[in-house]
Amino acid sequence: MESSGGPRIKQVRMQRITKTFPGVLANDRVDIEINSGEVLALLGENGAGKTTLMKVLYGLYRPDSGQILVNGEAVTISSPRDAIALGIGMVHQHFMLVPSLTVAENVVLGLRSDRGPLLDLDTASQRIVALGEEYGFRVNPEAPVWQLSVGEQQRVEIIKALYRGAELLILDEPTAVLTPQEARELIAVLRGMAQSGKSLVFISHKMNEVMAVSDRVTVLRAGAVVGTVPTSHTSPEALATMMVGRKIEAAKRTGKVSSGKAVLELDQVWANADNDLPALKGLSLTVREGEILGLAGVSGNGQRELAEVISGLRPATQGNVRLGGKDLTGARPAAMIDAGLGYVPEDRLTFGIVQSFSVEENLILKDHHRPPFARWIFLQNDVIRDWSSKTVEAFDVRTPSVETRAGSLSGGNIQKVILARDISRKPAVLLACYPTRGVDIAATEYVHRRLLDVRSSGGGILLISEELDEILNLADRIAVIYEGKIVAVVDADTVSLEELGLLMAGANRPALSLQG
Repeated sequence: MESSGGPRIKQVRMQRITKTFPGVLANDRVDIEINSGEVLALLGENGAGKTTLMKVLYGLYRPDSGQILVNGEAVTISSPRDAIALGIGMVHQHFMLVPSLTVAENVVLGLRSDRGPLLDLDTASQRIVALGEEYGFRVNPEAPVWQLSVGEQQRVEIIKALYRGAELLILDEPTAVLTPQEARELIAVLRGMAQSGKSLVFISHKMNEVMAVSDRVTVLRAGAVVGTVPTSHTSPEALATMMVGRKIEAAKRTGKVSSGKAVLELDQVWANADNDLPALKGLSLTVREGEILGLAGVSGNGQRELAEVISGLRPATQGNVRLGGKDLTGARPAAMIDAGLGYVPEDRLTFGIVQSFSVEENLILKDHHRPPFARWIFLQNDVIRDWSSKTVEAFDVRTPSVETRAGSLSGGNIQKVILARDISRKPAVLLACYPTRGVDIAATEYVHRRLLDVRSSGGGILLISEELDEILNLADRIAVIYEGKIVAVVDADTVSLEELGLLMAGANRPALSLQG
């Protein structure tokens, strides 16, 4: 299977790029420059126009005005095929994969085969395995994409771009679903690619990664360039201020762990993955009112299946699930919601919102049939509009109006819609899965404060995250999951980052009590 590779790119310039959508100025006369052998970091809040700008460069959007120059010559990029022909590749934040196809079929999709009309998937699979071993993104080439975790799907996207050998590689939040060790490995790979002469654009909200990988940083705010600075001449604090126009302070829990009653209990729960093999293997944990229990683990160790069992989306094959002291093992999602479960799902676009619905419709999804939003079978539109407007303001959702299609919002604002809907219901237990994945530093600060508000009001939170700093800052206790089991439950104030990493890799800590 032949991979595409464009000519050697020495420089790409985007000049006065403007792109508008109905009611939104996404890019406002943006000028950026990307040189051979460097990593340019693109920073900005969600909705600042970073991804839109890169989709223009990759041919997914046509600019309203402005031009793109490659090696000093103006080019027209009308489609991703044009971009690939020029040597430009892109790894998307929201995956561009066909779920029903295998990893190998997705990677070679659109490429010409050396065997004419016949696919040579064996050769492609061998190369995928080799790339995985080289870059540390090991995936099974024969696995259907729909069976993969979010983290594994992100790895497929990265391998897909590497397979096609782009000279300029755009990476939109490439480490969002990686462990710290995997992120460090990727950063080392990207630095090596830059040293070999490739050009890279690195979109990330993680300041430590931006500082570690980039040569220059361009900051966007409200669609316009605030400034471009050499990475060696700036700091995370200065960049954060450029992004949001004010100083950002990390939210951290205060006070002692709650000794309140158990609000969520899982006892020896077993559940199968999509391939019918056990994903949870006798997992037990307890969440108490007024506490945040962090769940730490490497992606693919049963986190997704655990969340789906708790939310009623996946049946447990053995064991018990109790919410508020009531046995709800095998209950449907509606019953879990009625019992007081709030849910921030891992995949916000698929399970968190209905993209074609308006913001206000998404806000009332779980209560549209109840007063005050409904009277008998009739929706109370004035009440819905008024409540939605107040909720959007209270949760700082940046949207043109509550009637705006939710799928058109930035990732951070979609996350705020989900939080607004579920937190406003005052849940007894909030299941928060990767709540800040792919959101900017200001939205992360906001989400963290809202989670701490739930804790302060007496709600229990199960926080599933691969961001160890996030877990250490917010969680009272930390449960470590490995191969479908809780291998340890530790005090967040006493455990070290190194010890957590070892536990996540399966190291035993027999002296620890597994429940508390």
